[in-house]
Amino acid sequence: MASSILIKNEARLGLKMVAPAIGIIGLLVIYPILFNIYLSFFDVQLNGTKTFVGLDNYSDLLGNPRYYHSIGVSVIYLLGTVIGTTVLGLAAAVLMNQEFHFRNIARGLILLPYFAPVISVVFGWQFIFDPVNGIYNHVVVDVLHLTDTRENLIGNPDSALFVVILFDIWKHFPIAYLLLLAKLQSVPKDLYEAAAIDGQNAWGRFWHVTLPELKFVIATVVLLRIIWNLNRFEDVYLLAPNVETLPIFTYYQAFAGIVDQGGAAAISVIQLLVLVGLIWLYVRKVLKW
Repeated sequence: MASSILIKNEARLGLKMVAPAIGIIGLLVIYPILFNIYLSFFDVQLNGTKTFVGLDNYSDLLGNPRYYHSIGVSVIYLLGTVIGTTVLGLAAAVLMNQEFHFRNIARGLILLPYFAPVISVVFGWQFIFDPVNGIYNHVVVDVLHLTDTRENLIGNPDSALFVVILFDIWKHFPIAYLLLLAKLQSVPKDLYEAAAIDGQNAWGRFWHVTLPELKFVIATVVLLRIIWNLNRFEDVYLLAPNVETLPIFTYYQAFAGIVDQGGAAAISVIQLLVLVGLIWLYVRKVLKW
């Protein structure tokens, strides 16, 4: 009897302790999601008036060519950034797992792009690709003489997409590097020694020992990068606002030109469903909960 009372008291105490966190999550996360779903069924005017339109926002969205264009841009962006960050992070992790002088300094320097303020590095990249004074055009045109024309790579939406992909790979590969390096350091040395005794060269040891050991972490990195980059806004918008990924297209729908906040809410709801599916895949297939 006393033990059951004690368990109930502990349960009440636990509920009281997590209540503030639950309240904050509900206020900052759950309420905006529910309100956004609510708005997706209305025609929202700038003066705040709302007219119920049912599924019209969704049907208009599915008939909007810009929406499909933004999906195509987002797919290219996701493929480029996810593959790029994973491969570069894996290469850096394998390299930094080797013994060499000043390794700890090199490990720290690799993290700088990830921790640098995004607005600062964006200005740096814009200067690099500036068509008049940029380093890229100076090297390509004046030094290597590969072409006579200076290109505005960021000003052209087609080439700007690839600049944004390169920027994202450079900016965010350190997180993949950290996760993969942490796992690499836990791989027993005996496995590499046994593989070497079996006649495996460096590539064979990487293929038959390193990759199988990193399979779980690589899957985690890939899924997390897809989830994060599907929502990526500030990096893309600050560097090249003419690259219309889904978050940029949603922003333009809600706040620029002919404002359509109901349509923007519909985009967000569809994107939310995709993210929920990806999170479910991550939890079930990777975490195996």
